[in-house]
Amino acid sequence: MKIESGKFYFIKDDFFNMFKEYKLTENKENGNKRPCYFCFSDFENEEIIWFVPISSKVEKYKKIYENKKKSRKKVYNFVFGKVLGKEKTFLIQNIFPTTEKYIESKYQNKMKDVEITQVLKEEIIQASRAVIKLAKKGINIPFYNIIKMKETLLNDLK
Repeated sequence: MKIESGKFYFIKDDFFNMFKEYKLTENKENGNKRPCYFCFSDFENEEIIWFVPISSKVEKYKKIYENKKKSRKKVYNFVFGKVLGKEKTFLIQNIFPTTEKYIESKYQNKMKDVEITQVLKEEIIQASRAVIKLAKKGINIPFYNIIKMKETLLNDLK
């Protein structure tokens, strides 16, 4: 399967089992394919793909965002935007890397790829890359070590 940056995908359970101790947002039970994840390619290694979960709990995350804004110049945790005409929260704070091996399928609606605006894609990627850069400096906005995850995945490729 060709993975396209800026599209949405579902992740295999095997990935979540591999990183169980990280307490990632896992697939829902009862056969529901959720959450889906926005993806983009790593800027250092094309075999690594970064995934950002989306949530419909927009009001919850807007409150958290506003509280964080009071004490910081820049808040990287969330990006807000429309997916299929509905407001969603892109949870940058829950970003993680993976590889093609762990991607289950592309998220489609009525047999077409789910699309978002180019401006929104760029905003998500820019905020995500800032979080990745901070993580490399030892400042983890995600609740887990995304740099260690990336190293584990690169070792898994060998």
